Amino acid sequence: MTSLTIPSHPAKAWRPKLHYSARANWINDPNGLFYKDGIYHLYYQMNPDDSVWGNMHWGHAISPDLLHWEELPIALDAEPDGLGYAFSGGAVIDWNNTSGLGDGVNPPIIATFTQHSKEAVQVQSIAYSTDGGQRFVTYAGNPVIANPGIKDFRDPKVIWHAPTESWVLALVAGDRAQFYVSTNLREWTFASEFGASNGAHGGVWECPDLFPLTCADTGETRWILTISINPGGPNGGSAMQYFVGQFDGLVFTAEHTDTRWLDFGTDFYAGITWDGLQSSGDERIMIAWMSNWQYANKTPTESWRGAMSLPRRMALREVAGQYRVASEPHANLIQARQEKHEWVTPRRLIAGEAVSAGKLPAVAEILLTLQWSAETPVIELQLGNLHGEALTLVLDIGQGSMSLDRRQSGWDDEGFGRLINAELYSLEEGSANLRLFLDHCSLEVFVNDGLSCITSCCFPQAPYSQLQLQLRSGVLDSVAAHVFNLEH
Repeated sequence: MTSLTIPSHPAKAWRPKLHYSARANWINDPNGLFYKDGIYHLYYQMNPDDSVWGNMHWGHAISPDLLHWEELPIALDAEPDGLGYAFSGGAVIDWNNTSGLGDGVNPPIIATFTQHSKEAVQVQSIAYSTDGGQRFVTYAGNPVIANPGIKDFRDPKVIWHAPTESWVLALVAGDRAQFYVSTNLREWTFASEFGASNGAHGGVWECPDLFPLTCADTGETRWILTISINPGGPNGGSAMQYFVGQFDGLVFTAEHTDTRWLDFGTDFYAGITWDGLQSSGDERIMIAWMSNWQYANKTPTESWRGAMSLPRRMALREVAGQYRVASEPHANLIQARQEKHEWVTPRRLIAGEAVSAGKLPAVAEILLTLQWSAETPVIELQLGNLHGEALTLVLDIGQGSMSLDRRQSGWDDEGFGRLINAELYSLEEGSANLRLFLDHCSLEVFVNDGLSCITSCCFPQAPYSQLQLQLRSGVLDSVAAHVFNLEH
């Protein structure tokens, strides 16, 4: 497709309705996620001066339900003339005031983050809040972990490890993960390193997270280590990989040697999970930056750049005797549903047949259930608009693969147009379920309860208003589909 530039297309036309984006300027990685008193806190990398990366602070937004967000003032400032800019990290609620930084009334919120100096030296620092996370005060004793002589040394994420009664900090050092331990969040001891011979190494590792998940089917618990990598993703640029294994409070050991991707799309990056949910069943909810470093600074929204993915519940599933991580849309997203349209009543479909929906809402959830027996089908789902722009999703059941073609999707500068390929993991033979979330500038695809995911930005000249399902080959014994309007 010829490179397409649409300077007259207003940035507000791509403003997402279902996803969080800041009112103006640049945002990227989610930071410091914690949940307290019924409120989800989302911090993120933010440039208050421009709509391209730079001058990193921590922006702040809150939500009671992960759907409706209120943007608040900047919570953590850069220190360009001190230890440096406020790069990515996490936050924990220090319920027992182990840090000694509380006010004696409220448990302090401790942010762990990287400071990046003008000389490009990265160190790990902490900041504390005694007003519920509105503002963070940098700790006078920073850095709490000095740079050991490594260029890329960043993104500390802390958890409380109950069996050893200690705080555990995961960070990245080049293309490895490192673990540190502490009893007070101020003094840290190096514990171990992971990753020399594990996973993908096509770029720098970033934004680690470490948490346990229990498989509902087997009752067994595994530790999950998620790592973002840039470049080196399966479809170019940025991506997230994960490892399943064991963690004893000091050392993480993976139980597989293959590389596993949390999302095959090009626009799911730097995801981390919320702290503070341990008292409600230790639910692990992740949110990620919905963009890619290959083109993030050049996307056509101009006055604002960057948005967050939909929140996802992380789950452990057993597939063909191995544990895999699923990231399924959070249950609260159901609350966004407005009117429901039964697009396809249950019916049989043979090769060459197609069914089209009526006018598609600009913000929509699309549900499909598919069943087949003797012949493995190849299914095409296409979203289009009156300008001839289209996103085409293809599931090849026989090959165990899925692809999203955005080469005709609209804006196509900076190498944006590409074919995105993914693997399909099945829970049951002969059936599949799909959930697609369409917003003004994105499509998120979840197959088989989030075992296979594709997250993709898109910038069409007009919203996709056409929807068609076509069977390229094989037979579907049954197909049913619904569309929900999510505009709110």
